[in-house]
Amino acid sequence: MAEKPLYWLGSSLDDLRGFPDAVRRAAGYELGQVQQGLMPSDWKPMTTIGAGVYEIRLRTGVEHRVFYVAKFEEGIYVLHAFEKRTRQTPQSEIVLARRRLADLLRRRARQ
Repeated sequence: MAEKPLYWLGSSLDDLRGFPDAVRRAAGYELGQVQQGLMPSDWKPMTTIGAGVYEIRLRTGVEHRVFYVAKFEEGIYVLHAFEKRTRQTPQSEIVLARRRLADLLRRRARQ
């Protein structure tokens, strides 16, 4: 199976680049697993954002999250990356990821 390309939506790449080095490396490894058709080592479905959206959980003392969707043939779309400071995912992070997913779905429908 060929490795699927990554597509970064909004500020997700810049946000991930702002993570500490160890977290950035871990995120890169986990996204590499997804590109190869595998699941990350620590994940959960994010149905509150949309069908087919998953969350990579990165735990290195401080919690970090990466939301992505991999159900499309052309590649994997990284919707959002952020540092999680509370036990529950803040609504603002969910709303942002939903908006990016909706924009993606609109763009794909026009093509």
